[in-house]
Amino acid sequence: MGRITGQLTMRLLITADLHYNHPRSHPLAVDLIAQMNQAGGDVLLVVGDTASADGDDLEKCLSLFRFNGPKLFVAGNHELWTRRDDSDRIFTEELPKRIGQLGWHWLQDQPFVAGNVAIVGSIGWYDYSFAQSSLEIPRRFYAAKVSPGAADRLDQHQHLLDNRDDVSARAAGIVARWNDGQFVKLHQTDEEFLARLLDQLSGQLQSLSRFPRQIIAAVHHLPFAQLLPPPHSVQWDFAKAYLGSDQIGRLLVQFPNVTHVYCGHSHYPAEAAIGHLQAINVGSGYRAKKFLTLDVT
Repeated sequence: MGRITGQLTMRLLITADLHYNHPRSHPLAVDLIAQMNQAGGDVLLVVGDTASADGDDLEKCLSLFRFNGPKLFVAGNHELWTRRDDSDRIFTEELPKRIGQLGWHWLQDQPFVAGNVAIVGSIGWYDYSFAQSSLEIPRRFYAAKVSPGAADRLDQHQHLLDNRDDVSARAAGIVARWNDGQFVKLHQTDEEFLARLLDQLSGQLQSLSRFPRQIIAAVHHLPFAQLLPPPHSVQWDFAKAYLGSDQIGRLLVQFPNVTHVYCGHSHYPAEAAIGHLQAINVGSGYRAKKFLTLDVT
């Protein structure tokens, strides 16, 4: 485990969703990093969607941070985006190596401990538990990451409409897709991938089950429905299926020493008290960036 000692108070700087490789987002990310470099603090935490897997934008972005303390990294779904054929290998082999070579701590595999505070991390993922029932979209469309209306327009998804008996007129009129379907190649179901990640996060938490003070969790995807953005368009409501999973939240609340969980992904700032813990979405997006601070003792 990573460790720093000898401090009575630790200031954590937290951000997410820098999207450094996106043209609109790039200058905002550079400006935010400059702000964070001036802010001081003891530990830096980046909670996913820094840059896509292909190319060297990830390295370029993280190298902009001028921070003397520990730097902790959690991947997001965009770190798995690739034009190659194996996002899982990128996630389990390539990314930990790249992050480590930059001098950052890969939280996915190992907690970080600083005195009486521990930080655990996971990409999170989704299982469609946040899908909006009002859209009346059958589950197979969520698994394919296209709505019925979009499937009807795309040759590769026509088979989803072979049996239309369960596709309502409302669902048939919704045209939307989730781009993980094009750029994330896991070669397993979302539910299977999430189960692996939850087992890994559970192992981290159990390894700290006798930890005397405070555990902070960093999970890119949303752990609680209370953090979902409010209703907007049907396209945005379709996307909620991919924003996270209630299984993540159910795991975290089992551990009384988990006091905070930070996430990103939805680009919508939100905060909710869930039992004994505080759940916070950083709220960075393509059009605006932000970072948060947390002082712990």
